[in-house]
Amino acid sequence: MAQRQSGGGPFNRGGAVEKAKDFKGSLIKLIKYMKRFLPAVIAAMICAGAGAVFFVLGPKRMGHATTILAEGIMGKVTNGTGIDFAAIGHILMVVIILYTIGALFMMLQSLIMAMVTQKLAFNLRRNISEKIDSMPMGYFESRSTGDVLSTVTNDVDTIGQALSQSFTTVIQSVASLVGTLIMMLTISPLMTLIAVVMLPASIGLIGLTVKKSQKYFRDQQRLLGSLNGQVEENYGGHLVVKAFNREEKAVKDFNKENEEMYVSGWRSQFLSGLMQPIMMAIGNLGYVAVAISGGLLAAGGVISIGDIQAFIQYVRSFSQPIQQFAQVVNQLQSMAAASERVFDFLEQPDEVQVENPASLPDTAKGRVEFDHVSFGYDPDHIILKDVSFVAEPEHKVAIVGPTGAGKTTIVKLLMRFYDVNAGTIRIDGVDIASMDRSALRKSFAMVLQDTWLFNGTIMENIRYGREDATDEEVIEAAKAARAHHFIETLPGGYDMVLNEEASNVSQGQKQLLTIARAILAERKMLILDEATSSVDTRTEIQIQEAMEQLMKGRTSFVIAHRLSTIRNSDIILVMEKGDIVEQGTHDELMAKQGFYYDLYNSQWDE
Repeated sequence: MAQRQSGGGPFNRGGAVEKAKDFKGSLIKLIKYMKRFLPAVIAAMICAGAGAVFFVLGPKRMGHATTILAEGIMGKVTNGTGIDFAAIGHILMVVIILYTIGALFMMLQSLIMAMVTQKLAFNLRRNISEKIDSMPMGYFESRSTGDVLSTVTNDVDTIGQALSQSFTTVIQSVASLVGTLIMMLTISPLMTLIAVVMLPASIGLIGLTVKKSQKYFRDQQRLLGSLNGQVEENYGGHLVVKAFNREEKAVKDFNKENEEMYVSGWRSQFLSGLMQPIMMAIGNLGYVAVAISGGLLAAGGVISIGDIQAFIQYVRSFSQPIQQFAQVVNQLQSMAAASERVFDFLEQPDEVQVENPASLPDTAKGRVEFDHVSFGYDPDHIILKDVSFVAEPEHKVAIVGPTGAGKTTIVKLLMRFYDVNAGTIRIDGVDIASMDRSALRKSFAMVLQDTWLFNGTIMENIRYGREDATDEEVIEAAKAARAHHFIETLPGGYDMVLNEEASNVSQGQKQLLTIARAILAERKMLILDEATSSVDTRTEIQIQEAMEQLMKGRTSFVIAHRLSTIRNSDIILVMEKGDIVEQGTHDELMAKQGFYYDLYNSQWDE
């Protein structure tokens, strides 16, 4: 299970750190995930096996040619019979055909595996995208954005690249190893035993190195996600970093994690890099032993000269798959570490769904009731304590109070981003806990303090509120939000493309676009969380006029710090430390001369 670890970024970032899972377990999960590609993998294995068969037949045929050549030379010396060049030519032609067919099978196998690995990466990205939509908000609030993005991009890319480069090599190596072993046995079981005796030592060294280096490969993937999070934060908030003169601290924090990644990187690469020279040394020892024993057997007439030549080629071919496997072990370890993070993400619990969801009646009017609701993001630390109120249909409900009083938390509960710990929330008498979350959220339109716009045209961003809206309806919504005039003055007008951070329009203009989007959505209930906080006084007056028109006939929840903007609310909920301490109209609350009275007058005093 993932655990949270405090980060060192300028915004007190939290970096996700996963508990270690073993190398074997991570690969098993990946193999299980690949079951849907089993027919293609089997086809690739068949091609690899067939290619290996044709390749391993070549050296023995070449050995026959060497034997004919040697016998011809000896025959010419002893009895003048000479060399049978026709037989040698025939053998060479057969060898060329064998190697050509083997190469075609290997090419086909590589093509199949390339398609499998890319399809696997495609499916992983799709599954992660679908998973993001079904996960609770609490998961993302406990992880840095960069770490989540690293899972979607870097980790999936690592799996795809490692599979494409290493899995093909492993299949070819295994097929070559088995085929070569069979051919060696047909030449000399004794010499095969001498060659194979080196295999346990090779496997033992590989296993030991994998065990030692896996920790560093896992740390490398984790630190990569943490570094991405830090870069994303520092880049996204570079103005804040500069404004508070925190450049040196940001660089220091980055260098610290960069140094940790450097240490993990060189240790993992060093340990993995040791394998190939060790395997080559062991292979050379076996090669020498085979050469000596083969010479003795040939001298005794047990095998021919051509068999020695073929066997030596097979020894090289036998050790080569082991060396190739040693080369791809580091890729396999990176793949296992990335798989661990990806599957940990995919295995996170989804939002709790209702089996037989209730729905709002067709005549729903938007009556909202909080009935003794209690909630805490941590069950041991309750934020909202026994909150009760009723929002009548088409009423404007204002929620006010100091920062941290629980105003936005009420909105999150109303939208079921979180579920209550106790109590009930009803809309038109229906408990929202019995409703499908998507159906519930289709009843609301939201305008938040933190604007969100995507890379696309202004027309597309407004239409996000209702995808089937016509261009005329989008323009009418923009006019209602007092956004039409400034849009017309922009280069391209409604076809102007907003960049990724929408930094090519002002903060106030971004807020107007999100308000237009909410107007276009035409939902029965509205949530306005400090919707006018980022605009100037003149624009605020225009927006308030548009909002008053928009809120007619709809139940509206307005979170506001500027109390002058909510004086005409039907009911004002005054919150402090998670409790509703007062509720009523503006005049009623002012007459009480209580907490709201002091809060209201303090703003005028300022």
